[in-house]
Amino acid sequence: MTAVPPDPDPVETPSVGGAHGVEPGETPPDSGSTTQSANQDPPPRSRMTPTGVAALIAVGVIFAIFLVVAVVYLLQVAGLMDRW
Repeated sequence: MTAVPPDPDPVETPSVGGAHGVEPGETPPDSGSTTQSANQDPPPRSRMTPTGVAALIAVGVIFAIFLVVAVVYLLQVAGLMDRW
């Protein structure tokens, strides 16, 4: 099976009449074309995705644990907190 060419059959194309171009009443043939839809990708509903929110929460929890450990360590080094 052969593919159909995008351009029309040359037998069906309008004839060229002298120096004036296409004969009256004839129109140039349509050629294959590709068009783009007017609809673009929809804008996101929010700037943060669920994965981004989960990552921020995970980073916040890790930072809070680090901060608590650092404060407890500094209190132990300063001698204000002997045992915990």
